[in-house]
Amino acid sequence: MFDRDLWREIFQSINMNKTRSLLSGFTVAFAISLFAILFGIVNGLVNTFDTAFVDDASNSIFINSGTTSKASNGLQAGRRIQFRNEDQDWVKEEFDDKVQYITSRKYLNVTASFRNEKNNYTVRAVNPDHQYLENTNVNYGRYVNESDIKNKTKVVVIGRLVEEDLFLKTTAVGKYINLNGIQYKVVGVFSDDGGDNEERLIYMPISTAQQIYGNNDYVDQINLTYNPELDFDAAIGFGNMLTKKLKERFMVSQNDQRAIRVRNLASETQIVNQMTGGLGVMVLVIGFGTLIAGIVGISNMMIFIVKERTKEIGIRKALGASPKSIVSIILLESILITIIAGFLGLLLGMGILELAKPTLEDFFITNPSVSWTIVNSALFTLILAGAIAGYLPAKKASRIKPIVALRDD
Repeated sequence: MFDRDLWREIFQSINMNKTRSLLSGFTVAFAISLFAILFGIVNGLVNTFDTAFVDDASNSIFINSGTTSKASNGLQAGRRIQFRNEDQDWVKEEFDDKVQYITSRKYLNVTASFRNEKNNYTVRAVNPDHQYLENTNVNYGRYVNESDIKNKTKVVVIGRLVEEDLFLKTTAVGKYINLNGIQYKVVGVFSDDGGDNEERLIYMPISTAQQIYGNNDYVDQINLTYNPELDFDAAIGFGNMLTKKLKERFMVSQNDQRAIRVRNLASETQIVNQMTGGLGVMVLVIGFGTLIAGIVGISNMMIFIVKERTKEIGIRKALGASPKSIVSIILLESILITIIAGFLGLLLGMGILELAKPTLEDFFITNPSVSWTIVNSALFTLILAGAIAGYLPAKKASRIKPIVALRDD
């Protein structure tokens, strides 16, 4: 295996037959590079879908109110639906066994300042459960708690980038920030996987916002997470029942799509899973078809190579070469070409993905990459195929009598 003379012969054979070696290698390189590119694009699509939901719990339901588009129960179209605190309490009581976390939201636009720094931000006034719906990570300090809700305390939790914008030379926790002329104590700083927009938000207790900005109990949105033990069908059924009950509560027509809108991530997750599953199957079929084409190409090439070298094999046998040594030369040459071409094809495929990344991201393909395990498995399959493709005809040729081999045309 590590005989210097043996390897010298192998490299000499490759060097003397450059065209043949290049054609063999091209088949392998093309198969691996195409395989890597296809899997990279599919992974990019999966990453896009994952990124879309990264900052929300996967079992979230978002309830928004709007304006009625149809008359119902003697009430005219054009009626504005307004959620209140009691509506959140009703949802929690009505579906207690199916609700995991629940919160209301109220949105505000404010000008925030600290010392000489000033900027505009969006405030989300929320309940404590909101932290788990948004997958918010508190870096230091704390989040809004029940005591804040009960006492309507003037406290806020700010995003990491808000702290960077306003608190240039100090930490924010314990300091007071001015929001539209009112001082609030910063009790926590958070980060969010949803990106920069999510980390430029400010959270405050919803009861505080209701008292200061409107002196009412209005809420803009109700969000919840359903019991994670519910399967897809049960989760979708819960979302449909929630929609039906809410429309009955507000005397809205069941066919009215504008008055109350319920967005259930279970439905979206199911669609995404079906799409990614279908893409995965399609790419597996195409990818393995490419590998099979590569295997067939290698096999045909090796059969041709052995046929071309029949006289050489006869001379070797006439000079006393053993069948084992003849098989070893052809087999190792086949494996060597496959390994080198395979790695070159892998590098080519990964390089194309890297160069095309900005363009692919314009088509909503995020961070296209491929698993090394999958690509290495494909490369190993081609190497094994190259070994078998070289072994079988070489073994057959090694059994030919020298006089027959020397007469071969």
